[in-house]
Amino acid sequence: MYCVLALLVFFFSGYLIAFFSQKATLLIAAIFFFGAVFCFIMIRLVKNLTSTVKKRSIDIVSALVKVVEERDPNLNGHSIYVHNLVMLIWKHLPDSVRSSINPIDINYAAILHDIGKLGIPESILNKQGKLNDEEWAVMKEHPAKGVAILKQMAFFDKILPWIEYHHERMDGKGYYGIPAEKIPLESRIIAVADTYSAITMRRSYKPAKTYEEAIAIMKDAAGTQLDQDIVSLFCKIPRKEVEACAPDNVEVR
Repeated sequence: MYCVLALLVFFFSGYLIAFFSQKATLLIAAIFFFGAVFCFIMIRLVKNLTSTVKKRSIDIVSALVKVVEERDPNLNGHSIYVHNLVMLIWKHLPDSVRSSINPIDINYAAILHDIGKLGIPESILNKQGKLNDEEWAVMKEHPAKGVAILKQMAFFDKILPWIEYHHERMDGKGYYGIPAEKIPLESRIIAVADTYSAITMRRSYKPAKTYEEAIAIMKDAAGTQLDQDIVSLFCKIPRKEVEACAPDNVEVR
């Protein structure tokens, strides 16, 4: 895009110079003029193509999320809930931190964080009681399965680590056991949003907890499971903004 813009400026400038120069021929002026017109048309085409690709990407994402949540009634609305919470946290980050995170990238990472559950058997997803060790080992594969699904699309490359490590813990006891300093900031943000959503949503195997109960649980988990700074920031966000993140189809208290 920038190269085409540079060419547009070059041709249009050349056209103006040629047009107002007594030494330049009409042919030269025409060449520069039509070169500028060509570049302008290319810019419009690229812009339209980018808009179309973005819309198709959103459609694909929406379809994938719908498939995931239809397989597991307990997840109905969870991905949108987490997405809304993540974007709320992003909005409240300090300017210097927020500017380092592309909102479009974290937008996709948030809504697709559980896409790997497409590869988890429904018998495990829909189990009413506690998972046994073998079932839990299978469930813990969903971040890696999500990466395997999304890596087929190159424009998701940047967000793959964010999704893969969103269940890592600050004490190193997460799914992969990686140390805190290696957990991407975006993964830590998703983890906080994911935790709040899981606590406050009603599931078939547990009732929903209140905002106050969720905040208390998250404060206890800060520094061990969750990033302490992000939890602290989250707790300072006005309650009305947090509660407004729940989709209409999500039952919360």
